[in-house]
Amino acid sequence: MPCTLRVRWTLIANRFPRPWRACPRCGTQRAFECSDKVRLNANGRRLDAWLVYKCVSCDDTWNHTLFERRNARDLDPDMLSGLEANDPVLVSRFAFDVAALRRVAHRVEEFAGSVARKEVLGDRPDRPKRLEIFLSLPSPVSIRLDRLLSMELGLSRARIATIVRHDHPKTNIKLNRLAIDGSRIGIDLSQECSETILLNAIRDRAGLRGERL
Repeated sequence: MPCTLRVRWTLIANRFPRPWRACPRCGTQRAFECSDKVRLNANGRRLDAWLVYKCVSCDDTWNHTLFERRNARDLDPDMLSGLEANDPVLVSRFAFDVAALRRVAHRVEEFAGSVARKEVLGDRPDRPKRLEIFLSLPSPVSIRLDRLLSMELGLSRARIATIVRHDHPKTNIKLNRLAIDGSRIGIDLSQECSETILLNAIRDRAGLRGERL
């Protein structure tokens, strides 16, 4: 059985999604940027929470509702303290909830992700004949699978399609779909210069480590 090199690519989003809404001040549809701030309001024992957005053109604010009229005692204490402190992890969780944004926005602008980390899984064979790439997406990103593979492996999209199809003859992998968490892509290294692919598959891109969500 051919030796297989298995690697995990962890992707991060370059920017928060931007909802487009009617801006009262501009009088037209505008993109709104997350301000990284949470607004809390107490009415007796009831709490309201919003994630604050700003119009990219005029800085007018829009409050995206996280919850309303919730009893403070029913809230997880860690989440409540995180909201009060504008915890970046918690803010990211709400800001990347594209489904919730789509319910209240004209449209949602999503941005491509970058591969922040590449890890070899298990032992590294001396002369691997096959490459398996596992994708990990802590937050949603908007990048097509063929574009991601082309950028990271240094091959054309047409060549990517050929070698992936050769490795998956009985499956129908949709390379024109967005990359999703948990995806596995197999590549037959006998179909291409394996040294070039292997180097790009395991080499981290400079300057991406520690990039903020």
